[in-house]
Amino acid sequence: MAGFRLPPEDSDVSQAARQVSAVDLISDDDRSVAADSWSIKSDYGSTLDDEQRHADAAEALSAATYRAASDYSSDKEEPDAEAVSSMLGFQSYWDAAYADELTNFREHGHAGEVWFGADVMENVATWTKNLCLEIPQRQLPNHVDNTNSLPGGQPEKDVSGWNVLDVGTGNGLLLQELAKQGFSDLTGTDYSEGAIDLARSLADRDGFSNIKFLVDDVLDTKLDRKFQLVTDKGTLDAIGLHPDGPVKRMMYWDSISGLVASGGLLVITSCNSTKDELIQEVEAFNQRRTGASQEPDTAAHQNATRDITFQYIDHIRTYPTFMFGGAVGSRVATVAFLRK
Repeated sequence: MAGFRLPPEDSDVSQAARQVSAVDLISDDDRSVAADSWSIKSDYGSTLDDEQRHADAAEALSAATYRAASDYSSDKEEPDAEAVSSMLGFQSYWDAAYADELTNFREHGHAGEVWFGADVMENVATWTKNLCLEIPQRQLPNHVDNTNSLPGGQPEKDVSGWNVLDVGTGNGLLLQELAKQGFSDLTGTDYSEGAIDLARSLADRDGFSNIKFLVDDVLDTKLDRKFQLVTDKGTLDAIGLHPDGPVKRMMYWDSISGLVASGGLLVITSCNSTKDELIQEVEAFNQRRTGASQEPDTAAHQNATRDITFQYIDHIRTYPTFMFGGAVGSRVATVAFLRK
């Protein structure tokens, strides 16, 4: 889960209490299913083939669309939140969602959903720029603080020379925010052609025609270049909501490691994983890549420490937090990793 959720006042804390109700997700606007159900995790391991999964997702989406409002009265059984969440792991869901948003843009000029909210997106862009400017000064690999007054060489004066890739870019608005921060070599990819059409339309309208957008699946990328900065805002979350999420997340790390240049940064924003969970996932990937023993005192582990692929360097510390059960949590996590 992404941080800790506040439980209802009249119930005990439980996994169910922290899940977002499917009633709330669907009743206002079908597209809000995607925005509000990131925090729901499914049980994975389905043996159905992809064609059947897509058919099932389309059927579930159709059923959600045409339910009567009376079906959502409080005295009725709740819809299966797990079934709703799993739709977000399918390309068919996003193709349908972005087709709807593209039509809405053409008819009304609306940009569509801003995943995690505009404030988070602007925070990510500003923080990422500052992090890129600090990188030459940081005392890696032992960086632990979050200050701008770090010893070392001269700071970079701007970030216009950084080449940037945003995977699962959706409507491309994060790239627009990065452009406002001074990044100029910007590329966005998404496996949904509708998302890319929408992103291009919005960029052209808003004066960011220099941003490049390509149809590409991060799990089976056809890109043949590496980038100094790779951003991911919600893409790993969506991948994890597929019925084969654990396997696809492993594929994600294999693929993303080939897209980040040596010495470059990977910045992931998630509301379905905490900072510590993302760090643990990266450590598991590093161990899998090196085949190192998990015993901390072995020579293999010492070699693996030197040969790791990604290393945690920082995270955003300014998101609103709250305390529950003696632990402090946040509903969003943005974590940066250095590609070794």
